[in-house]
Amino acid sequence: MYTSFSEVKIALQQKQATCESIVKHYLQVIEQKKHLNAFNEVFTESALQKATEVDDKIKSGTAGKLAGMVIAIKDNICYKGHKVSVSSKILENFQSIYSSTVVEKLLAEDAIIIGRTNCDEFAMGSSNENSAFGKVLNPLDETTVPGGSSGGSAVAVAAGMCLASLGTDTGGSIRQPASFTGTVGLKPTYGRVSRHGIVAYASSFDQVGPFSSNVEDTALIMEVIAGQDEYDATLSSQKVDDYSNFNKPEKLKIAYIKDCFDSEGLDAEIKSTLLNHFEKLKQQGHSVEAVDFPYLDFLVPSYYVLTTAEASSNLGRYDGMRYGFRSANATDLESTYKKSRSEGFGKEVKRRIMLGTFVLSEGYYDAYYGKAQKVRRLLLDKTNEILAKYDFIVMPTTPSVAFKFGQNSKDPIKMYLEDIFTVQANLTGLPAISIPAGKNKNNLPFGIQLMGKAFSEKALLSFANYLEKEIVN
Repeated sequence: MYTSFSEVKIALQQKQATCESIVKHYLQVIEQKKHLNAFNEVFTESALQKATEVDDKIKSGTAGKLAGMVIAIKDNICYKGHKVSVSSKILENFQSIYSSTVVEKLLAEDAIIIGRTNCDEFAMGSSNENSAFGKVLNPLDETTVPGGSSGGSAVAVAAGMCLASLGTDTGGSIRQPASFTGTVGLKPTYGRVSRHGIVAYASSFDQVGPFSSNVEDTALIMEVIAGQDEYDATLSSQKVDDYSNFNKPEKLKIAYIKDCFDSEGLDAEIKSTLLNHFEKLKQQGHSVEAVDFPYLDFLVPSYYVLTTAEASSNLGRYDGMRYGFRSANATDLESTYKKSRSEGFGKEVKRRIMLGTFVLSEGYYDAYYGKAQKVRRLLLDKTNEILAKYDFIVMPTTPSVAFKFGQNSKDPIKMYLEDIFTVQANLTGLPAISIPAGKNKNNLPFGIQLMGKAFSEKALLSFANYLEKEIVN
């Protein structure tokens, strides 16, 4: 029905639609495509109620900048009075008593939240096969994964179930599903968007970001959700720019990591398409140069050491005592802990908790966790060294297009390597965006990933918009 928020605004201005009719349309699409399993819950009543309120505000001329934008939120983002389960049995019936800051900001600008989307349990996964409530199907080829962990949020946009959505990105969990579903996905700079009210996986990595069908809508959502929050001490005090007011890029210096393009695992069609885009950029007068990044093989190991360590700590609170699932088979304190966690957590979550507990244990802390922190600093220094000479780093978002269900699920290492091109931005805390770059011979999409300096979202989004309009299409 609508492919951009500008189309929605025109329809509302010309009285061709109301917020209520738009919400009803999306509810109908969600029902028609419910087999994709993108939503864990649809907020039919509250979405329609909000739509009526926004319609009244539009009539009185008091509506916010997102009036009429229908948004889905990942099932790890709290919304007061609504369930938040992180697609886990251990929080299956938990209802949030407050809203996350990003939800508060969206509602304040009259966005309409239509439901919570399915994801890998506790945001741990690259395929959305790890949800306690079943896998999410890729609408472009239902035999393939949508990517993870924010697969449901990506599918909701790609399948036309909403205009935009929010996901969280710990190691590529927004950008990878964006690549697999042909959508735009942004991971902001760490400390740019509040994490208050987001169920944590790895606190020093997690960032909330938007999915949409175009860079313009992504930028507009970022204007709303970015900025300071008294509930999140890790946030930057830097001013939020007018991200949606794009600057036409001057002649840019762009780096691409040679090691990524020399990687054996990179699909040949993705490689050739991206290299063709680089040639177009050169024809437009931009400089595009290969740079060495000799630490590519250290990205995934250091990422998983650090994130699993943080996960083992963060998930310690789910013990069957305070809230969430409690095993019916528990008979005393020890069995309550053991059985509730054994029965409540899924296989991948338990694997990562065990790995994280191991790397933090006495005798192994310095050998693994301490060393990984040193590698993280090395990665940041090298990345910043490149960005001191170039405006952006460009690389593939993923090594392949969406893979078949079950293809990598039996080999955790192979699955973890799906994040090889995305984890760099999370380890360094830098902003990165994936936009559609093309399709392969089987008509499956793949993305091109842009990474910029810390808090350079405006420049990054302007460049992404330029690529989207003048290079890729």
